[in-house]
Amino acid sequence: MQTIRKTSFGKQNWWILVLFGLIGQIAWSVENMYFNLFVFETIAPDLDVVTLMVQLSGIAATVTTLVAGTLSDKSGNRRSFISYGYLIWGVTVALFGMISPESMAKIFNTTSAKAVSIALVLVVVGDCVMTLFGSTANDAAFNAWVTDNTEESFRGKVEGALAVLPLVAMLIVAGGFGILVEVMGYKLLFILLGIVITACGLAGVFIIKDSPTLEKKGTLKDIVYGFKPSVIKGNPTLYLSLCIMGVYGIACQIFMPYMIIYMKTYLGFTTVEYSVVFGAAIIVGAIINLLLAGVTDRLDKAKLLYPAAAVFAVGLAGMYFAHFEGKTATLLVFGLAGFVMITGYILISALCGALVRDYTPQSDAGKLQGVRMIFSVLLPMLLGPMIGNAINKAAAIPLPDMSSADVMTTQYIPAPGIFLAGAIAAALMFALIPLLIKFREKVCATVETQEVEECN
Repeated sequence: MQTIRKTSFGKQNWWILVLFGLIGQIAWSVENMYFNLFVFETIAPDLDVVTLMVQLSGIAATVTTLVAGTLSDKSGNRRSFISYGYLIWGVTVALFGMISPESMAKIFNTTSAKAVSIALVLVVVGDCVMTLFGSTANDAAFNAWVTDNTEESFRGKVEGALAVLPLVAMLIVAGGFGILVEVMGYKLLFILLGIVITACGLAGVFIIKDSPTLEKKGTLKDIVYGFKPSVIKGNPTLYLSLCIMGVYGIACQIFMPYMIIYMKTYLGFTTVEYSVVFGAAIIVGAIINLLLAGVTDRLDKAKLLYPAAAVFAVGLAGMYFAHFEGKTATLLVFGLAGFVMITGYILISALCGALVRDYTPQSDAGKLQGVRMIFSVLLPMLLGPMIGNAINKAAAIPLPDMSSADVMTTQYIPAPGIFLAGAIAAALMFALIPLLIKFREKVCATVETQEVEECN
């Protein structure tokens, strides 16, 4: 088949990207941020459970993407995986809100203590089932669809938009979701969110079209394709980009699962206060990164990782120090540091995403999505929360105000050290960026530059 070169993403594709990208990120944000708070506040105030849920979700997401990505290649069909995946994903989100110790006590006719245990098992299992359909639709099929429909000449703009969507979703979830929970409760809100996700999937049946260059390719044996030594050796820039993405992801997961709980417990922010602080930081950071999105297509993406990583690490260090006796000072400094962190967060995400897509062989995009998930989800979600929770346990900080009525108590709460550890992890990126640049130059020196897009 003759390769069709595109010069732009296209208006309809932009609408699809924004709709499915945003709704998908809202669902992930709820899972990654508010499911944690949901468990902490309504079932068991135990950060060990939060950590386990994040880790098992990462495993489920990775395994699912490995299989679903390969199947979407084999069938030559991203559209059905995206559309029907979103349909079922919404149903699982709605069902999640039905889980509570009270409902379990009634269903199983048991004591409150056993009901809590049953509820904990069900939320962990339910989170994994939800992740199965979410990863099929979003991580495997939607990401491969984006790769199918983009070229290097405009991929930075697309990645810039994709990198902003998680922050917009985080703004909606961290701010609006928190306020809505207080108004209508978790159960109703999860049901409404599930309806929105399902409606998105239904719309996808009619509006999503696969790339005309997409072909049926591969077999189930291709699940292990990305782990073959020959594939790794033949694509060094891709795997180095994935390593950088992995280090960045670990840095994020050290603090991200605990951040809202930290703001509510350690810093003592109300829902409105943390919503305003977090929301303002996200809005300003997103605007700055949107303005920079086009620049990434004209400059060296790998070298831009240097300032991006520095900004991210500086912001996290600032968040570590942002706790004072006066709440006003804490709000202002934490908000400013959060803005710096989020600016670097979005920029690194956009750059890493664009680099991975640039170096991914387009004909193998589906079966390589699982490898991407190893570095972007599995390793970060296994190692990051493990490091973060170890810091929380070592600090063993009790709830400052034990009479607080709106937050359940626990043996320990998130500690400021999670942000410092995140900054240190982010600094490790500086050891990998030179290797990426070196291998890219080596690849370009051994082939005709007009044959390799990354050399142009």
